Amino acid sequence: MSIPILNSRVALGPGGESAFAELERSIRGALECYANVHRGTGYSSIASTALYEEARGIVLEYLGLDRGHVVIFLTAWRLRGFLASLRLGAKCRVVSSADIGLPLGIRAVAVRRRDLPGGVPFQTGGGTIRMVSPDLVHWAGAPDRFEAGTPNIIGAIAFARALQLSAGLGPGVFRDRVGCSLNADKNLDCDAPAPCEGKELLAWLKVRQVGRGLPVPTTDGQQSYVNLDHSASTPTFEPIWGAVRAAWRTPPAAWPEVVAAARATCHRFFGAPADEFDVIFASNTTEAVNIVAASMTAQARRDPDMVVLNTMLEHNSNELPWRFIPDAALLRAPVDDEGVIDTAGLERILSEYNDEHRHGERRIRLTCVCGASNVMGTYNDLAAISQVVHRHGSRLLVDAAQLTAHRPIRMQADGIDFLAFSAHKAYAPFGSGGLVCRKGMLPLDAAVRAEVVASGDENVAGIAAVSKALDLLGRIGMEAVMAEEKQNTCRALARLASVPGIRVYGVAEECSTRFPLKGGVICFELKGVPHNLAAQMIAEYGGIGVRNGCFCVNMYVKQLLGIGRVKNAAAHIGLALAPRLMNRLMMGLVRVSFGLASEKEDADRLVYTLARIAAEPPGLANRLLASLHFGTPFLPRTAAGRRVEQSVSEALAQVYGARSRKLPKPLVSSR
Repeated sequence: MSIPILNSRVALGPGGESAFAELERSIRGALECYANVHRGTGYSSIASTALYEEARGIVLEYLGLDRGHVVIFLTAWRLRGFLASLRLGAKCRVVSSADIGLPLGIRAVAVRRRDLPGGVPFQTGGGTIRMVSPDLVHWAGAPDRFEAGTPNIIGAIAFARALQLSAGLGPGVFRDRVGCSLNADKNLDCDAPAPCEGKELLAWLKVRQVGRGLPVPTTDGQQSYVNLDHSASTPTFEPIWGAVRAAWRTPPAAWPEVVAAARATCHRFFGAPADEFDVIFASNTTEAVNIVAASMTAQARRDPDMVVLNTMLEHNSNELPWRFIPDAALLRAPVDDEGVIDTAGLERILSEYNDEHRHGERRIRLTCVCGASNVMGTYNDLAAISQVVHRHGSRLLVDAAQLTAHRPIRMQADGIDFLAFSAHKAYAPFGSGGLVCRKGMLPLDAAVRAEVVASGDENVAGIAAVSKALDLLGRIGMEAVMAEEKQNTCRALARLASVPGIRVYGVAEECSTRFPLKGGVICFELKGVPHNLAAQMIAEYGGIGVRNGCFCVNMYVKQLLGIGRVKNAAAHIGLALAPRLMNRLMMGLVRVSFGLASEKEDADRLVYTLARIAAEPPGLANRLLASLHFGTPFLPRTAAGRRVEQSVSEALAQVYGARSRKLPKPLVSSR
């Protein structure tokens, strides 16, 4: 077995310091082009996808296995569920980040493809499906099907690179922390000039975004990359990256202190006092919701008439886990076309079940809503929803994936019982997130609970990033964050109105009475241009990363697009017969989403690029497909696309060193 160790330009000396320095150099390169994987069309999404998938190949090489196997990245708790779901007699190999002394919280399991389980995966949520309807699910293929939610992308890349380094320098190289130069306390707590808060801190951070100004290939040559896909995942900032580097080098004996400090930060940030709430770290929002679903599964055995209520606005991560609780029913409250949950409608449903007893013994025990929509960008009135929910004897879970980095959260004051969040949507893309819950409300077996907590606590580096990111957001102040978001949203909406043929969905004007509920997310379609082709053209003409498709909220996007039963049934049949083809034919929209480092010029470049596309629309065949709310199955291969592929190859070499590889095809996903 031959594993390439280094980029030829780098020479390592002996000891852990050199290994850590090389690992940091490599991962800094990955962070420069970080974005969510498999779910975007911009340069960074394509590059991150290639880096992430390459990590699987490196693990296979390290284990001496062939491509008949697939590598799946899991947490310790997820690994337990995955192994239990394997077919009888299946064999697998597992290697852990703990094996090499890094606190990444990763288990890489390699299993033969033919041994992978069928049916409903052991955990469900975002990324595990191709398409979903109220009563039907088409699951994704392996390995996505078993990596629910956004995976620990940077962690997996770091793990693969560390395996390469360990193979060349010795298996204990990352346990050797003698002489490491970073001071954990300094990097975790004293990175910014004091006093530094509010708009001053925000301005200071903007120029310290990792990857800011990254040059990417476009049809007009190199342009600086514009990230308008913050709802999918967020880049990081130098102080947060510094906290991760410090955590990597922190001696294991001090890891519990890092975790405890992060828990304290979460209690403060979420308005959840430690004497009333628990903080359980997890890999992402999806895993956090699945923790609650596991506890509800046990409760449903004792209460077979249990009902869970959520809404048509929910991400798959806050819908699928409730759908598959045995013996429990799932209800979905309607949502209007501006993405606002009707509290009166919620109250009507809760009253019918819990007070008027119109449905026999069935009772709504849990109500699950998103704090903010990743489609419409609208924020829900959680205080009002909480009053309704508790008035009728139910408990409230909030999916805060799209809320954490944008609006203040007051769990105690607003009466929120469970809150799930992902740090990768809050500028800390290092594989952590968590569940904040009222004490005594998570009826897990004591042994299972201990296992869940220990699993989440393993990712000390990700937890350090959570702590630093939430601390920075708190010091900026959510009012300043909201003001920045409003400024960018207003500018974009005003200028988008001038683009011929564009249709913006949801709240689209500042004069709307609902505009105060609007965040920095805008969904639209461009007349005559299929959503996936539009997203590709935005990337290639403007160097802009956006998201297209259904954004893991298939049922609500179908509602917006007016997809009736006939078209919906045809799409399901097509997926069953030709999944590879139909994955490119799915209906959808284009989404842009702003972040802390977004500038007014970003909105201007987007509008200029859209106007250019509108002036030179695709041909008749694509217009016909667009009229059916489908995309084109044959996205054109362009000169700019070929330059992107070359640039991605260079990024792979920078991170992993020279390797013989076949690049994955650029992926435009409708998931």
